[in-house]
Amino acid sequence: MTTPTIPRQGKAEDGAKDGAGDLAGKKGKAAKDGAKSGRKKKLIIVLVVLVAVAAAYFFVLKPKPAASGEPEPGMVVRLDPLTLNLDGGHYLKLSMALQFTAAASAGGGGHGGGSEEPDGSKALDIAIAQLSNRKIAELNTAAARQAAKTKLLDAIAEAYHHDVMDLYFTEFVMQ
Repeated sequence: MTTPTIPRQGKAEDGAKDGAGDLAGKKGKAAKDGAKSGRKKKLIIVLVVLVAVAAAYFFVLKPKPAASGEPEPGMVVRLDPLTLNLDGGHYLKLSMALQFTAAASAGGGGHGGGSEEPDGSKALDIAIAQLSNRKIAELNTAAARQAAKTKLLDAIAEAYHHDVMDLYFTEFVMQ
């Protein structure tokens, strides 16, 4: 005894393919593939646009870090030692170095000609003018030396158009 089979849509009873049903299945599958392909293309385009926008922001529109008021340090120039007369027959042996800004260092400083290292003659002259003939008690304490150094730095920075950002005493001997 055989069991009766119910014919399915698109299939012939004897298992042979029906040409019309097969063609409709191929069109439906092609339409689904086309829709998937279209979605993939749109997704790829959206991703490429997002990457381009992110790159534009990173390279062009990203805010720059705020520049602080402090200049970048550049070269340090050691100056020749000085021996200065103080009041009462005493003397001061002073050696110092100037810390220039990076901008001044890159351009050669522009002070004293076309040499690579800036000329320290102005700084030496200012030091002689400010520290000569002082009483030894005016420079004897650390606070007094710091006050004299601050005043000297202000005058030197002004003379060098604020290209000098710091002053270092490398030798400070009184007798």
